[in-house]
Amino acid sequence: MHSWTQRLLAAATTAALLLAATCAAASALDAFHVPAVEAQAHVTKINQFRKQLNGNDKVTLTFNVSAKLESLFTWNTKQVFVFVTAEYENSKNSLNQVSLWDRIIPDKDHANVQVEVKSKYHLIDQGTSLRGKKVQLVLHWHIMPNAGRMMRGKMPLSEFNLPDTYTS
Repeated sequence: MHSWTQRLLAAATTAALLLAATCAAASALDAFHVPAVEAQAHVTKINQFRKQLNGNDKVTLTFNVSAKLESLFTWNTKQVFVFVTAEYENSKNSLNQVSLWDRIIPDKDHANVQVEVKSKYHLIDQGTSLRGKKVQLVLHWHIMPNAGRMMRGKMPLSEFNLPDTYTS
């Protein structure tokens, strides 16, 4: 006959193995989930485009973001972090990414985003290479699960050209 401590340890080991198997299954099932995100963004105004005292270009934008992010949520999703970046090329780097706006979506009820944003963060380039540049807005998302690995994705939204001269 087994003592009560042996029975307790056997029950605890079984519970821990079942919990680990459930977490592994949740992570494996999320790998097969393909979200269908619908989103768009458009720059409505370039508020300011100037050269800073330290020589860097600085742009302040106003843009609209509309996104249906419900498909990012599954039973294993804790929250989703979404952000919009401005991506462009220059002579120093083949890809420059600057975050302009972000938001944490806590649940599926708040996953329909429609906002007009005066850039939460400024578009600043190290140097003076933004004049006349083509810039692409890209929506990124990081899905934070209750258990398992974090998944991410992105979607190009729109492009716009910056002016050839500075404005104030």
